[in-house]
Amino acid sequence: MQSNSVITLDGVELSLGHGAGRVHILKGISLQISKGQSVGLVGPSGSGKSTLLMIMAGLERADKGSVSIAGHELGGMSEDELARFRGNNVGIIFQSFHLVPNMTALENVAIPLELAGEPDAFERAKKELEAVGLGSRLAHYPAQLSGGEQQRVAVARALVSNPEILIADEPTGNLDEDTGRQIVELMFSAQRERNMTLVLVTHDGALADKCERKIQVRSGTITEATAQLREASNG
Repeated sequence: MQSNSVITLDGVELSLGHGAGRVHILKGISLQISKGQSVGLVGPSGSGKSTLLMIMAGLERADKGSVSIAGHELGGMSEDELARFRGNNVGIIFQSFHLVPNMTALENVAIPLELAGEPDAFERAKKELEAVGLGSRLAHYPAQLSGGEQQRVAVARALVSNPEILIADEPTGNLDEDTGRQIVELMFSAQRERNMTLVLVTHDGALADKCERKIQVRSGTITEATAQLREASNG
């Protein structure tokens, strides 16, 4: 239902590059995602799924169409307004962690709150790190942490602002299977407990199957691929 949609894309088009090298990445994408849903975006490399995720995060701008996220129309926002919007509404987890190397785990997680001028940034950051099992690693720098621990820091940073939407781009891509499974459980537990919307890009079929909806992206267009829809159409 429209009223329950936290993400609404309507006729979104995006091309990247210039001149003869310009590539049409997204082609007329329309999509609604409800509050509290978990959605997996799957598809071959180069299909546009990560670009679609970045549109939802306000990190890429659509050439055409409208993008409404958490009740905000992103098209008319300035870069500063988009940054504030992301800080308040969207938590982002990347495959390669994106931690600041000369900051401790605690400082990395506190960054979004400090940028927003929150007075209790470090107290809240400490709680989030404890929640992801890193209460004893607060003063460690990224280079002193394993890949799994760095991704836990990234999860804590994404959650510390209590966003409505959690976006993850190949969150287990740089992790071994067991560590990846732990990160997945952290994300889904947080999504359930906080009634957040979770949208993730993954090549991992098992991870995509954990989502309530699975959306196939091919050549810049989308098709719904959820088991629930297939079963409904058969019955």
